[in-house]
Amino acid sequence: SPIKFAPLIFQIKHPSFSLLLSSSSFSPSIISLSLSLCLSFSDAVSHERIRVHPLNETFLQTGVFPSGFLWGVGTVAFPTEGSWDADGKGESVWDRFTRHTDPSSDSYIQWEEDLESVRYLGVNFYSFSLSWTRIFPDGNVKAHPNPAGVQHYRRLIGKLKELQVEPVVTLFHWDLPQVLQERFGGWLNQSTADVFADYTAFCFRTFGAEVRYWITMHNPFLLAIQGYGTGAHGPGVTGDPADPFIAAHNLLRAHAKAWHLYDKHFRRHQRGNVSITLGSHWVEPLHGQAMPTNLELCQKAMEAVIGWFAEPIYGSGDYPESLKASHRGVIPEFSAQERLWIKGTTDFFSLAFGRETLRVGQGLARFGQTVKLDLRSVLVWVQQTYSDPQLLLAESGWFTDASVGVQDTKAIYLMKRFIMQVMQAVSVDGVRVFGYTAWTLLDGFEWNHGYSIRRGLFYIDFSKPERRRLLKTSAHFYRRLVRDNGFPAENTPHIEGRFPCDFQFGVSESVLQVHLRPFSPQFTDPQLYRWNLSGDGALSPVMGILLHTRPVQCTDFLFIQRHLFLLGVTGSAHYRFALDWTQLSPGGDPEKVRFYRCVLMELQRRGIRPVVTLYHPSYRSPSLGLPEALHADGGWRNASAVEAFVSYAAFCFHKFGDFVSTWITVNEPNRLTEAYTEDRNLLLAHVKAWRIYDERFRQKQGGAVSLAIHADWVEPADPFLESHKSAQQQFLAFEVGRFLDPLIGNEGCGNGFSNAERVEFKGALDFIALNHFTTRLVAPWENAKPQKPEHGCALMTDVTWPASHLRQALVPWGLRRMLGWVRDRYGDRLPIIVTATGVDDQAVHDDQLRQSYIRSYLQEALKARELDGVNLRGFYIWKLQDHHDLRFGLFSSAAHHSRPKASVSLYRDIISHRGFPSAADLRPLTCRDADSGTSCELCTRIAENKPLLFFSVCVSISNLTLNHCFHPKYKSIIHNKASSGEKVHLLLSLTSKSSHIFV
Repeated sequence: SPIKFAPLIFQIKHPSFSLLLSSSSFSPSIISLSLSLCLSFSDAVSHERIRVHPLNETFLQTGVFPSGFLWGVGTVAFPTEGSWDADGKGESVWDRFTRHTDPSSDSYIQWEEDLESVRYLGVNFYSFSLSWTRIFPDGNVKAHPNPAGVQHYRRLIGKLKELQVEPVVTLFHWDLPQVLQERFGGWLNQSTADVFADYTAFCFRTFGAEVRYWITMHNPFLLAIQGYGTGAHGPGVTGDPADPFIAAHNLLRAHAKAWHLYDKHFRRHQRGNVSITLGSHWVEPLHGQAMPTNLELCQKAMEAVIGWFAEPIYGSGDYPESLKASHRGVIPEFSAQERLWIKGTTDFFSLAFGRETLRVGQGLARFGQTVKLDLRSVLVWVQQTYSDPQLLLAESGWFTDASVGVQDTKAIYLMKRFIMQVMQAVSVDGVRVFGYTAWTLLDGFEWNHGYSIRRGLFYIDFSKPERRRLLKTSAHFYRRLVRDNGFPAENTPHIEGRFPCDFQFGVSESVLQVHLRPFSPQFTDPQLYRWNLSGDGALSPVMGILLHTRPVQCTDFLFIQRHLFLLGVTGSAHYRFALDWTQLSPGGDPEKVRFYRCVLMELQRRGIRPVVTLYHPSYRSPSLGLPEALHADGGWRNASAVEAFVSYAAFCFHKFGDFVSTWITVNEPNRLTEAYTEDRNLLLAHVKAWRIYDERFRQKQGGAVSLAIHADWVEPADPFLESHKSAQQQFLAFEVGRFLDPLIGNEGCGNGFSNAERVEFKGALDFIALNHFTTRLVAPWENAKPQKPEHGCALMTDVTWPASHLRQALVPWGLRRMLGWVRDRYGDRLPIIVTATGVDDQAVHDDQLRQSYIRSYLQEALKARELDGVNLRGFYIWKLQDHHDLRFGLFSSAAHHSRPKASVSLYRDIISHRGFPSAADLRPLTCRDADSGTSCELCTRIAENKPLLFFSVCVSISNLTLNHCFHPKYKSIIHNKASSGEKVHLLLSLTSKSSHIFV
């Protein structure tokens, strides 16, 4: 059946990954191999896409593995054991290739310390490889084995069994005896496969009673390509393009011999399982360009790596057709008998997904392809290509730079990402993964990279002879993950409940621009017109007749009606918007003042309460939303901006205060300081404006004044380090505390304020307004470059968190923690309002990401109120309408016909139910009825049928007009003319005082 393939786009970037891929080099022979794999296929084979189930929010951040899932950790003999010639050990090809490089991790001597590290992690199994030359120094199984080597591995396996840790034993991990390389040419000679079979038989016989899982060899792809193609690995053979294929051919024969030996002579008594670990990368069309040609090349790139060895064992018994077609005459052929003999020589699928295979696989990705760190897709590809085998992930991990010590924070999130992908493959796609191996236990010699990179969970300082095993923070993380069997949900599950009637459900906007056009001239034109006089449907003015008109009215601003109609559709009873400071000033254009007054009056008429922001910095504006003269004079760096703002605020309080009960002086001053590096004047401006309102306007208008702080939550990037926990508090105190502390009166607020100023500041806040959008990770700033930010912290994101198109992470519980932090720091005297929260979504209509955001963030808001006792009074969605692109709006832009997105209906439904009622009480809650304690069935029916009511009124008025407004003489004329078939011309002009009808 056709192999199914599909691109999956995961935008996860890692600098070291990109660097390694871009700097990788290949010998001419391997370049020839790579190009031929990608370019020489002229026959088009139809490939469908692999079926990868879509993820939903349930599987994105939390989840646990099935009961009985096996967690392990692995090492390799050559990089860690050291003692290359101790106790009779012979020389391997890697000893010769590296010229007997020592230092090492010293695991041959400190094996008990290694097992103590394994015990600390709490894993179910320990994967390690045997050193062939430690057991048979010259590789000759006919000779006597080395007693010291045999005893070493017996002790190791026995101690593991005492610890109830299952040994997973790899028979061969690239360290071929040097004698066999010299005598036979290594894996270029079939005789090596025969010797290998004898060696494996001895190991089965000697250790098999205590071993349930055997791996014949690890990642033969890398050995064939790097050891016998590029020469980057031992034994370093280069030159003949056929050598990698010959080596691979003999490696497959050796594996099959070992499996058949175990199956025939040992399985019945030992009841173990035997497999071969195959390495893979993942390749997909670049930028998601899933054209048939790209898909075909990606499929062939997969077949050229993992399929090279998997197809003979798990598939047809032979090499992939694409591989054979591109290398006829070079790739060896299996006989029909060999194909039957090799096929099925495995008891489970063992997969390695590591950096070296991906690096080499990058050489196969050409012309519209890209290599991705997408373990989930590899697992699904194996599942659907090779009949859903049971699967052990025998190697999974990445690396850090050698300069990174025990605080390997980035390694935590890369590990988390890989394990999360495995969980998705198991839970969502049904891949039968039964175990995961973290790679690797210890820092060690990393093959052709030497000691320049680190991969261990335990750190080793190779400059010190003790080789002490030091816990990295990634080891703490993995230990907790093993204990929890995955990522159990940390938060309270979904709760039922309603928000109170005084809770503010609203929509938030930025600056509401003045729209003096379009403007309706209805009822303001004194001219009388004739219509359709010549049958052309045109209006012709009647000269000499002028009618009474009325002055301009708010309904003339057509934008206001259209804009607020959209707001009404959401069901929101509160609307937050900002005035345009650049358009308003004492002595300025009165039409612009009238525009905003009309907005406020129309909101009042519709029963919607406004929350008005005086200054909302616009980063699209060169002046950041300041009047040009102020910006040219230094903006907020100049104290004159404070006085100008206070004057502007007083003007707005005077002109609009009768319609406004809630004011925001400045939106996100903590973000504005990124441009001005000056928060003193911003605080002064707010305080003076608050004092003006308190002294001159509060008694009459009765409003409340605050400023809105950007308040995203931060988590310690490394929760196991006190320095990261301190960085969290340092960042929050800087981001939120430096503005709220002086206003609420916390001691120790800085900013260089005098004692008199501190007294003036204290209490200049009526409620706490927070804009919250996402959660990030925080760590101490360690880089010398670029310049250290003011808060002294480095920010990053968890790559496993779901993110929007603009890379905004969706972390609902971050809102609840932010609200809790504010409550703990400032008490519950002042109410808290979330004055803006939202997410960008590229969907034209079915904006599922935004729907999930609204639902989950409102859930956390309800938990904060009901479970944590936070005095939360409001929740405003950002924002009403897109300006141009599909971004944060509940409605598309006017250019896209202001279409509502699906989240509008969701939000309206939540508002109508005042939250999340129980299934037994799903009726909408009408707060007016609840407040009055009475029920009005007629009122409810009218409210439910407003369109029908409006239509009925229109029909009634039309009927009255025709029957009573016409003079009887005119009605008679109309009747007679119409009866004779003559045209009747009606001239109509409506003024504010009377209706003039002319025939």
